[in-house]
Amino acid sequence: MTVERQIKYSQALREAIDQCMAKDPAVFIIGEGVPDPKGIFGSTLGLKEKYGSGRVMDMPVCENGMTGICIGAALRGFRPILTHQRVDFALLSLDQIINNAAKWHFMFGGQMNIPLVIRMVVGRGWGQGAQHSQSLQALFAHIPGLKVIMPATPHDAKGLLVSAIEDDNPVISIEHRWLYDIEGHVHQDPYRIPLGKASVVRKGDMVTIAAVSHMTIEAIRAAQILEKKGITAEVIDLRSIRPLDFETVSQSVKKTGHLIVADCGWLSFGVSAEIAARATEGAWKSLKKAPRRIALPEIPMPSAPSLTEDFYPGYRAIVQAAWELLGKDANELKTLLKEAQSEVNPHDVPDLSFRGPF
Repeated sequence: MTVERQIKYSQALREAIDQCMAKDPAVFIIGEGVPDPKGIFGSTLGLKEKYGSGRVMDMPVCENGMTGICIGAALRGFRPILTHQRVDFALLSLDQIINNAAKWHFMFGGQMNIPLVIRMVVGRGWGQGAQHSQSLQALFAHIPGLKVIMPATPHDAKGLLVSAIEDDNPVISIEHRWLYDIEGHVHQDPYRIPLGKASVVRKGDMVTIAAVSHMTIEAIRAAQILEKKGITAEVIDLRSIRPLDFETVSQSVKKTGHLIVADCGWLSFGVSAEIAARATEGAWKSLKKAPRRIALPEIPMPSAPSLTEDFYPGYRAIVQAAWELLGKDANELKTLLKEAQSEVNPHDVPDLSFRGPF
């Protein structure tokens, strides 16, 4: 009998790693802060005590070199999990990721594989600023040979990570740091979610909201607000952005005729741009109006709370986009947003329990 219980996103990630390490001695995890007391937001706690320092390792501040070592280990039959506390740190290893990990399988005619998972943390808040809070998923999704997953729920975090670890070629797993403390139903036994398959998390027939990572949480909240006014929004959690399951988005758009794409990265050349382009190419006849995109403004992330408050779009921006797409009264929108604004937390932390960036 499968046991399902409520656990945190961070616990779901840790359980996925734990179960994969227990099953396969070739799996090991390495990264800056992996064995630290906070264990990458709690996602690696207890693993060193269980598996020892030979399989759960800290690493020097040498991202390019360590990525090369992990690629070499993968070529020799290991299944490394390389963890970065920020996606920004992975920029130092782009040559290894793009010119080696992503290309090896193709350059050698499918005879070589690199079963490597690289976990990267994205997200906002707590004064992290321009060099520690970027969301660079579009950069990695642009590269053939890389798969990119962005789980938004504890259930998906475990299932997608298990699939990523068992995949025979490199997977970039991008985790938003505002998700680590959210709770959800997760099966205790190991399970897999196919990479490249989106999930319809909320049914609707008036507007489609395709979202990724933490913006899925914002999209669900927006859909709940819209429903109070009789607007039913279908929320699609993309889960993976390479491969991208556009078919699920397309089928929803054929039903609703309206599309909003919500991403936690920048607007230009990003996930929202890709989906909007595919919609105009492949679902043009179904669209009643041009797609709307919700993403970051075209400047680096600020640090000061006075600036971040208006920098990051959330549920309010999604509600407004849906309202305008459907041609609803502008004055009524102001009232709706005012009623919906019941935030009790500071805008730059996910909840009042948040105590720091690690």
